[in-house]
Amino acid sequence: MSETIRVFAGDCTTTFEGARARTQRGRVAVVVKPDRTTLVHDADGYQPVAWLTRPDSLTVETDEGGFGLVARAGEQVLRVVSHESAGWVEYPVTEAGVPVGSHPETGEPLVRAGGDVRGLDSDVRYSLPAGATVLDDTCESCGLPKIRAEAGDAFEICLDRSCESLDDAVRERFDGEWTCPDCGSDLRIIRRGGRLLAGCDAYPDCETAFAIPAGVVVDDCACGLPVFETARGRRCLDATCDAFEG
Repeated sequence: MSETIRVFAGDCTTTFEGARARTQRGRVAVVVKPDRTTLVHDADGYQPVAWLTRPDSLTVETDEGGFGLVARAGEQVLRVVSHESAGWVEYPVTEAGVPVGSHPETGEPLVRAGGDVRGLDSDVRYSLPAGATVLDDTCESCGLPKIRAEAGDAFEICLDRSCESLDDAVRERFDGEWTCPDCGSDLRIIRRGGRLLAGCDAYPDCETAFAIPAGVVVDDCACGLPVFETARGRRCLDATCDAFEG
């Protein structure tokens, strides 16, 4: 379901109750964002003359005579009442992001916003692994952009995990590559609790497991586990390893 932004315009009295209490009147535009954040803009500057961010509640009333809005957040109350209405409209909106290509089936633009790649014209969304970058190349199978993700090694795979799985790529490269420091069994590449792990093959008798960081293996640690080069520097697969304390 697409989200919408609402815009109301007219000659209004704006009243704010709270730390910055004041009453103002003028021809303004009121913007109500999908999270209920309410912003009142006049002709001066970029900053709203009144606003309430993510209020607990928002009431909007419209009729032939005009409109009224009441936003509440704790003891703060923002009221906007129109004396003369220029009208109100509602538009679909999305989160703005960096363009990364287009969807091969729908042709809609794709943008990277936060930890996702999203379509501008639909609800399509692809989550990105931590630290992943979107490449200019496209997948030969489906046409979506490819990504570069580091999880022990650098893998270039399809954005769509159902087309090409990062888990499978990491498993093919590192499954059984390392040894459990507690019981000597192989460490297997598994996903548990939403995290990609190197977990002991003797589970549940041995519950040793390590989250695989976003980085590449560059060395062996004194404890016998691999050392990863990450964005924050070098670290052992075991984040509590004494060799990397301090």
